[in-house]
Amino acid sequence: MNSLPPDSDQKAQDVIAVARGRLVSRFQAAPLAIVLFLFFGLPLAVVVAIGFCDFDLSGIIPDFTLTNFQELITSGTTYALYARSIMYAGVVWLITVILGFTISYFLVFYVRNFLVALALLLLCTIPFWTSAVIRTIAWIPFLGKNGLFNHLLIQMGLINNPLEFLLFSNFAVIISYVHLFTLPMLVPICNAMFQIDQEVIEAARDAGANSVQVIAHVVIPLCKNGIVLGSILVVTFILGDFFTVRIMTGGKYASVVSAMSYEIGYMQYPPAAAAAVVLIIIVVLMVSLVTRMVDVQKSLVE
Repeated sequence: MNSLPPDSDQKAQDVIAVARGRLVSRFQAAPLAIVLFLFFGLPLAVVVAIGFCDFDLSGIIPDFTLTNFQELITSGTTYALYARSIMYAGVVWLITVILGFTISYFLVFYVRNFLVALALLLLCTIPFWTSAVIRTIAWIPFLGKNGLFNHLLIQMGLINNPLEFLLFSNFAVIISYVHLFTLPMLVPICNAMFQIDQEVIEAARDAGANSVQVIAHVVIPLCKNGIVLGSILVVTFILGDFFTVRIMTGGKYASVVSAMSYEIGYMQYPPAAAAAVVLIIIVVLMVSLVTRMVDVQKSLVE
């Protein structure tokens, strides 16, 4: 009886090893896949299904309809709400990127002692030991017409009358968001900067690059992973928030999520579900656009 050639036997063993490795990997990923399906995939499928249902005062009617999406797309209010939410996300993203990058650059390249830099970074987290609700409400007595900030400006002689635009306005929302979401932008950028080899910076300076050129051509490209990860966190947090807009505008303005909360409060679940589906699509598109800048999966592995 003829035996298999050595090469064929080795190939068969390689195929078996590869198949065994794939099987082990699938078993290892199975628990996480089950959790994601039960607590993310299944609820999301339910929300999508409800978006295509009809409703009345008694509740949800299991009847397929496109009315919820049609009314959502054809409503001018919808575009205004989405435009306002995206405006908040864009402005706050720009401010937090500038603040996060500046603070990180100072901690990494100007504070020579690593332990001191780490202590200063931890110091930035102290305000976040309290609830986000408390930190948001705390801006009201500070920015109010008779608040501390207006009182200081009047005492300094800079203004004669209190500034009324500071509170219950878009300005108040942006200030509150910047306060809430600077840290989620700061930490990934700072982590990326700590991984930059100082010899690379010194080599660029020895080659004749000034500080601006070093930042533009060395630091920013090497920190791109942190900027992208922080951007994803900030954008998703803002587009999913409704409490800040409601409180800091005094109910004068609304965001997409706050409008959804009103619909849920009136038991209009299908329109709220349709709005949630559209919002998820927008967030996924924005995150996809951001992640095209860098391979986030590779950066996380590294």
